[in-house]
Amino acid sequence: MAGPLRIGVGGARGRMGQAVAKAVATRSDAVIAAAYDQFKYHGQSVGDLTLTFSNSAIPLCDVIIEFTSGEASGRLAKMLTGQAGPALVIGSTGWSQADEARLERTAKTLPVVRSGNFSLGINVLAGLVQQAARRLPALDWDIEVFEAHHRRKVDAPSGTALMLGEAAARGRDIDLSAVQVRARDGITGPRPDGAIGFSVMRGGGIVGEHSVVFAGEEEVLTFSHSARDRALFARGAIVAALWVVGKPPGLYDMMDVLGFRD
Repeated sequence: MAGPLRIGVGGARGRMGQAVAKAVATRSDAVIAAAYDQFKYHGQSVGDLTLTFSNSAIPLCDVIIEFTSGEASGRLAKMLTGQAGPALVIGSTGWSQADEARLERTAKTLPVVRSGNFSLGINVLAGLVQQAARRLPALDWDIEVFEAHHRRKVDAPSGTALMLGEAAARGRDIDLSAVQVRARDGITGPRPDGAIGFSVMRGGGIVGEHSVVFAGEEEVLTFSHSARDRALFARGAIVAALWVVGKPPGLYDMMDVLGFRD
């Protein structure tokens, strides 16, 4: 590709959108070609960026990085379905089945990297969780995914927690939706055999804490990851953006980007 990668930033007013813009500004191989947020913010400034509309940003970009909501990214995907548009790097969470389907349709004609977390460490952790789940029998080892985020996060469990739950389910060769337990209240009865549970905390300014616990009768094995700065997610998203441009259409994740999957 001649010249730096032209990146569009969706959700540019948000914390992650601002982190992506700041990270791109330190690089010579990428530039911010356009930035957008909700319709009502058109024309406003965020740092050195002036916000435009998403449909105006599309033709200016080689790739769009978006950390918003599943609903917003679903709208973007619908807009791009069947078009020869930019590649997508999507870190949004809180997806409905309809929005998931829109993204999958778009990935038939455009390359898309979607991940619940763009951290190298988290993706290594997911691989370890999958391997552990494969080797520790479900009847003897209960799996619980713990996550904590700042008080402003609106969805739960986090996209990263679900990604880790999916990794555990893959290790056991089962569908997460069949065994997940997302809430407990009142007299719940004993834990079902083979369940993968989720526990959630929201508070303060916590960037992201995730742990996966394998609990046996005589021992407990814990895998954990702590995020200290959102910049690590922004840097990972930029790595994904540089990787995905020029790839065949398809729905990829960070395991593909980092070469963990053939």
